[in-house]
Amino acid sequence: MVTELAKPQNRYQEAFRSLRQAKPTVAWVELVRESAMDRFELLGFPSVRDEEWKYTNLAQLDKSAFIPSTEESKLSSADIADFIYPETKESRIVLVNGVFRADLSATEKLSGIVVLDLFEAIADARYNKIVRHYLARNANYHDKGLTALNTAFLQSGVFVFIPKNYTLETPLQLTLVADASTKSANFPRILIVAEENSSAKIIEDYVSVGNESYFTNAVVEVVVKDGARLEHSRLQHESAKAFHAATTSTELGRGSSYNSTAINLGGKLARHDVSVVMNEEGAECWVDGLYVVGHDQHSDTHSVIDHQQPHCNSHQLYKGILDGNGRAVFNGKVFVREGAMKTDAMQTNKNLLLSPQARVDTKPQLEIYADDVKCAHGAAVGQLDQDQLFYLRARGINPELGKSLLTYGFAEEVIEKIGIESIRTKIDEAVLQRLHTKLEE
Repeated sequence: MVTELAKPQNRYQEAFRSLRQAKPTVAWVELVRESAMDRFELLGFPSVRDEEWKYTNLAQLDKSAFIPSTEESKLSSADIADFIYPETKESRIVLVNGVFRADLSATEKLSGIVVLDLFEAIADARYNKIVRHYLARNANYHDKGLTALNTAFLQSGVFVFIPKNYTLETPLQLTLVADASTKSANFPRILIVAEENSSAKIIEDYVSVGNESYFTNAVVEVVVKDGARLEHSRLQHESAKAFHAATTSTELGRGSSYNSTAINLGGKLARHDVSVVMNEEGAECWVDGLYVVGHDQHSDTHSVIDHQQPHCNSHQLYKGILDGNGRAVFNGKVFVREGAMKTDAMQTNKNLLLSPQARVDTKPQLEIYADDVKCAHGAAVGQLDQDQLFYLRARGINPELGKSLLTYGFAEEVIEKIGIESIRTKIDEAVLQRLHTKLEE
């Protein structure tokens, strides 16, 4: 077993040495990268022996010969045309294999905010201290091997800075494209800082050109300061052969609002770790999501919502639709720390199984160390309601279309949260395609 685990680690160590020689950076970033690589050497890939990974086996990823991407992909604007939405055609940033591509981006309507390649921001005296203060702070790499691996391969990424009291009227789309032809390991990195009383909508869109196997390991850190409001939509519809692992770590300030929606459709194996820390009073968050899992797919969501201060509210609704031999995991934890009175926390996970071979493991959890709180959690797993199917059939709707309509209605509660019409439409089409139907039938 030790020998098997050592092989991929040695491969990443060799690539890390090549990266340091090819793309040296400032001293403090070098120290972070070296520290992260040391942690990955110690931790390696997580295994099913780890409690947080007992239902998700990365053995196949361990054995795959993915090489970290260090050269710029040759993808052109024509290759990504299908991933541009009308609402964001002049406010989009594109990363290919984790590397910022200014030639594929459009920033005409982003003049009020700062959007830079992460390493440009590090080299800029105006933003260096901000990046240094927040980078690798919320996404702790010291005890998580995949986060450590992403941090070790810092070479590009996106820095988004929304100034104090500024409202971004146009949504910002961050398109993270994987060039599947390279069969590489990609490490996208995003740092978002929303200053006091600012407001913005951000779409994080994971897509691929081609349908080959590759590995995406993304880390996103979000800082929402006092009174700021951020709507954060995350879409993952990568190659059906891809391995996708992502961490989203968010820190909320006093009286801030964070509204996130994650849609997971693609990938052979997809894992998303979500954490929200409310370390100031009066913060509120919505952490919702939908995973649609088909044959030979595995989706895993782990979330932690940490109430550290009084008068904070959290709302979480995750839904899953599973077909074929699809497998899903949901593990949600809500912590209410000592002294966090007047907390209001609600967590719900609902799963719809369309096949007898489908399986879901769900585990919502509450840990409460304070009095005078209002907290609840629940989980449900079931099939379509036969009475509802009979009702539709009695009104002339064929059974297959009736099944699809009920399944679509189940998903729509989460999809309708996406605030951009063209994206909602695309997600609707993707879900209906997975159900092998159209609404107009």
